[in-house]
Amino acid sequence: MTPKQQRGEATVDRLLTAALEVYATSGQSGFTVNAVTTASGVSLGSLYHHFGSFDGLAAALYIRCMEQLFDEMIAALGRTRTARTGVRALVRAYLRFTQEHPDAALFVHASAYSGYLSAHADRIRTAKAAKMTVVAEWMLPRVLSGEMAPLPGPLLEVLVMGPIAEAAHRWLASTYDMDLAEAERILPDRIWRSLQP
Repeated sequence: MTPKQQRGEATVDRLLTAALEVYATSGQSGFTVNAVTTASGVSLGSLYHHFGSFDGLAAALYIRCMEQLFDEMIAALGRTRTARTGVRALVRAYLRFTQEHPDAALFVHASAYSGYLSAHADRIRTAKAAKMTVVAEWMLPRVLSGEMAPLPGPLLEVLVMGPIAEAAHRWLASTYDMDLAEAERILPDRIWRSLQP
């Protein structure tokens, strides 16, 4: 990698890090191009050079946070052998990521429905599909062996991700009385039961 490429990567990282900090401290209303350039010390021209637009920056940040979450879940799956232990590990990894990285988890949950990501929906969908493919490839042999119910992939995703995403969302919103430690104790087995043949 050339020095110019290294500087470019450092600038991208600085912008994404500052963007997440701005979002975490100021919320969606304070998440502006001026706030991010001020916090990062990077010029507006440089932001547009690397991301094309502020929406492009937001999409890149969403992808970064989403990939970090999936990487945690995939690593947890990789340390298991059975369908049951894998599902339980995946659920726990999601909830732990939420608790240990609340800023990234908040950006994933709150930004998923924001307008600034819609222009980059295809890029986001492609990045998520790449991670979901790894999870699906882990599940497929367990479905074929009869350890897990032979459900369509989208329904498997809903049964596994739906409850933990909602628990994380409620905890992050702080407007609900959601105890993530309790969710981590209860949800893994409840979700596993829904996936048994």
